[in-house]
Amino acid sequence: MNESTTYKTQLFKFRERWIQHIHALQDTICSALEGVDGKARFKEDRWERTENGGGGKTRIIENGAIIEKGGVNTSVVYGNVSDAMRNQLKMEGSTWFACGLSLVVHPLNPYVPAVHANWRYFELYNESGERIDRWFGGGTDLTPNYLFKEDVVHFHTILKQYLDPFGKNFYPQFKKECDQYFSNHHRNQEMRGVGGIFYDFLRPSDEADAKRLFAFQESGGNAFLKAYLPIIEKRKDLSFGEDEIKWQEIRRGRYVEFNLIHDRGTLFGLKTNGRTESILMSLPPRARWIYNYQPVPGSREDELLQVCIHPKEWI
Repeated sequence: MNESTTYKTQLFKFRERWIQHIHALQDTICSALEGVDGKARFKEDRWERTENGGGGKTRIIENGAIIEKGGVNTSVVYGNVSDAMRNQLKMEGSTWFACGLSLVVHPLNPYVPAVHANWRYFELYNESGERIDRWFGGGTDLTPNYLFKEDVVHFHTILKQYLDPFGKNFYPQFKKECDQYFSNHHRNQEMRGVGGIFYDFLRPSDEADAKRLFAFQESGGNAFLKAYLPIIEKRKDLSFGEDEIKWQEIRRGRYVEFNLIHDRGTLFGLKTNGRTESILMSLPPRARWIYNYQPVPGSREDELLQVCIHPKEWI
């Protein structure tokens, strides 16, 4: 086996391990969400890209007892670097590979927070097929309509616990990046929720570091259910009415604005001719826009808005 063949074999093995991990994680998370909902089941839609190569498994759950709409999607895609990618994403290279999992849950009850998470891996190659860049990215954030401080503290605590073994600076750094990233900049930096962690372009320095970052991503996926499911269980039976639904729909409007205007994943998918239905599955089934709406000062709605305008340190 010559040096070139050995190099390509190593590339393939690393990518294949990541692909297998992402598909196993999709199965685990879908099973857990079906268990907590107790009514609805995921429907799977397998698709292939008509341009370049690859495809994915889109899994959607709707009209459940707890989950009004949710999706847990995986994709393994690759192709040529287009002019749009060079111009819009500032990406230089000949071909690329990307694999990841992205999920969102929009609960029916306004007192149960929505949640988003993703874990991804990207490689970039030159014309000779040599890898010239690679990185990991991901994170998770919580989007409540009503503030229960103990829920937010729990969510952030679990995230910190999984991050600390990989670097004590990770949680404060990635928490700050999350607060900055998941903000509607066109609304004076108003966050869409109460944050979590976000990171991108984690480039391994060598193969040992690549294995460490792989383990880091695995740990993040395993921590997600521990962070989110207890909050569902605690809030799913709270009573609500039309006023709470109205506020939920207004906050969902902010979620829509972020995803369609600012989210890098959405923009990347659309710029690379990704599958539109899978990309936009993150949008809620209902949303509302009311001109210049302001909640009553001191109300529970205003309490939530204030922490979105003024990010807090939760732990």
